[in-house]
Amino acid sequence: MTALLTLTVLVLVAIAIWQMTKIFELSQLKAEHTEVATDKDNKYNGYLLFGFVIFIYGITIFSFAKYGKMLLPESSSAHGGEYDQLMWVSFAIIFFVQTITQFLLHYFGYKYRGEKGKKALFFADNDRLEFIWTIIPVIVLAGLILWGLYTWTNIMDINDDDDPLIVELYAQQFNWTARYGGEDNVLGDASVRLIDIDRANVLGLDEADPNASDDVIVKELHLPVGRKVNFMMRSQDVLHSAYMPHFRAQMNCVPGMITQFSFTPTVTTEEMRLNPDVVDKVKRTNALRAKWAAEGRPNSEPWEFDYILLCNKICGKSHYNMQMKIIVETEEEYNKWIAEQATFKETIAPAE
Repeated sequence: MTALLTLTVLVLVAIAIWQMTKIFELSQLKAEHTEVATDKDNKYNGYLLFGFVIFIYGITIFSFAKYGKMLLPESSSAHGGEYDQLMWVSFAIIFFVQTITQFLLHYFGYKYRGEKGKKALFFADNDRLEFIWTIIPVIVLAGLILWGLYTWTNIMDINDDDDPLIVELYAQQFNWTARYGGEDNVLGDASVRLIDIDRANVLGLDEADPNASDDVIVKELHLPVGRKVNFMMRSQDVLHSAYMPHFRAQMNCVPGMITQFSFTPTVTTEEMRLNPDVVDKVKRTNALRAKWAAEGRPNSEPWEFDYILLCNKICGKSHYNMQMKIIVETEEEYNKWIAEQATFKETIAPAE
């Protein structure tokens, strides 16, 4: 409500200023007007251009200093390091080029502003300059594209090498469900047409498929550290997107088809909680929540870091809350946890 009132006031102030400007123009009808910029106009515009480039650099430095801590911590997947390296190299090139070109653009606008009696020197064409400013971006962009394609190909090389754990991520408005392949590590067939809520067959598993009987269906995703995981993704209703930011992983979940993604987690939840960046984030978050608690506001209980699976497609009114906790643990801890979970055969209600 406060934001709406603030926006309304700003709009009304803008309208008032506009009306005052029109009144001022009407009051100056007898004054001499010209559409040709004077030396004084050009001088002021030159100063404004030079001031604006200083503002751009200032806001950039401020943003990095103020909000750099909002970036994700180091990647927790085997492929994440290469992904982050590609991103940072791209950032470095972009900021380097932006810094130089924006400075030249605004400085030249200031230095070579129009003045009476001064004629601009220009070249109709210059093959050497045109070659330079064409070939350099071509080489840089081609290098980035080829590197990106190589990285993407490696990330998307989904295979059964190294005995991967097979996990299905099932998306529906507005929650996630995970399904493990059980002892045989093979997922049973499933279809949304086989969903039977009354019999607790919430994912539509095919009861006639023997591979489905030992499948494990859970609402919390557990992954063993150091073991490759192949994800099979389905959607029941609309387009969703499985996004696991700390693992640099994202893949759309499309109704009517199975999409895939694969990665190897490299940092357990407990180890990530000791990461200095995460420790600082938890400290800042809990300081804010303590303030909320003192004010009696909701969602003010202390927060503890956990990996998380989010939906990264706007899928409806509760999209913001479509998430599932991810726990990365040792192989022994994972084996103990999975052994305690009931299988599909044990949870399905008998047919009437």
